[in-house]
Amino acid sequence: MDYKKLYASKLCTAKEAVKVVTSGDWVDYGWCTGHPVALDQALAARMPELEDVKVRGGIALWRPAIFDIENPAAHFSWNSWHMSGIERKAVNEGFAYYSPIRYSELPRYYAENVDPIHVAMFQVAPMDEHGFFNFGPSASHMASMCKRAQIIIVEVNQNMPRCLGGFNEGIHISQVTHIVEGDNPPIAEMGASKATEVDEAVAKLIVEEIPNGACLQLGIGGMPNAVGSMIAESDLRDLGVHTEMYVDAFVDIANAGKINGSRKNIDRGRQVYAFAAGTKKLYDYIDNNPECMSAPVDYTNCIQSVAALDNFISINNAVDIDLYGQVSSESSGIKQISGAGGQLDFVLGAYQSRGGKSFICLSSTFKDKNGVLQSRIRPTLHNGSIVTDTRANTHYVVTEYGKVNLKGMSAWQRAEALIGIAHPQFRDELIAEAEKMHIWRRSNKIG
Repeated sequence: MDYKKLYASKLCTAKEAVKVVTSGDWVDYGWCTGHPVALDQALAARMPELEDVKVRGGIALWRPAIFDIENPAAHFSWNSWHMSGIERKAVNEGFAYYSPIRYSELPRYYAENVDPIHVAMFQVAPMDEHGFFNFGPSASHMASMCKRAQIIIVEVNQNMPRCLGGFNEGIHISQVTHIVEGDNPPIAEMGASKATEVDEAVAKLIVEEIPNGACLQLGIGGMPNAVGSMIAESDLRDLGVHTEMYVDAFVDIANAGKINGSRKNIDRGRQVYAFAAGTKKLYDYIDNNPECMSAPVDYTNCIQSVAALDNFISINNAVDIDLYGQVSSESSGIKQISGAGGQLDFVLGAYQSRGGKSFICLSSTFKDKNGVLQSRIRPTLHNGSIVTDTRANTHYVVTEYGKVNLKGMSAWQRAEALIGIAHPQFRDELIAEAEKMHIWRRSNKIG
């Protein structure tokens, strides 16, 4: 087959391509770094003449152009699999909504549960000599999404890294309906915030639990990145990577010579991930790097895959936790903050791993919008807060005041252990609430 000839026959402008979108359609933007740019701008120009267009995306790293049309709620809704700060703001603007998921199940949702997709449009790397467009750092659920789409429009970006995998990391030109060549913008970056003293204190408590040869999963946020930075400076060796999200910290650990994957039970020698987002340093590192393995999320987050890896170490953030050990990592009350992602997948898988541990890390306090100090360890979760990890699943919890292993503890032991790592200012108040809840039995472990 003459792929160049086929390419030319499908090449069109973004303005021409988005003419296929009609009122009432489901349109899928893909995921994170793969969200379209030129196509989004062209659709924004058309959107005022459309109604009830339902757009899917997730982890938006820039504000889509369709968000800025006049009265967006009258023309479309944005449906996010995992919210960024940009999408949180859109919720308050009245046209964005969170779609609850267990991330490992997302490909199956596309195969069996979601409404049919009329149009899928997303960024890809340039076509290779075999006619394949690579999904870049976002294999995730993209292959399953494409199978469900009636029309597939790819936006070629020369700057998109080509992320090697082995299966479902790209799409063939024969499956593509339209090809658009955009302006080749740089891939959007997600920089990690500078680690605070609290982040570093939490990281130190976790790193001392990591053995040589461990396999790492790091979540989004400052604390997991602080752990990564500390690992890079440690004496640890022979580490492996099997993660949902590939972040800059992994590049630092690899460049420090700590990662070789030599002790992994599966995918030995390869750093496995479902999607990646970070700085240009990360995109340059994963581009055409055979050590890195871009894979679908139903493989990376599969509990059986995680459990097969000895000494699996899972490190994730939380918004708050209650005295029962219930973890909320996606909302504060009814305010949606991010999403469930794969946190529960890794919490469950890590505990099934031989020698595995999962860590939920959080600062003991935060300041509310009025500047008042509040405890992240609460008697019960805020009314309306979503339970990301049930109390039976929570393993280690870490704050700057210590770490506790909740597995096997009764209700009063959990309350006492968690109060012991709460900020001292709130401990008496938490004890009083625990007494009211009939889950307090002092055993003199708290001073």
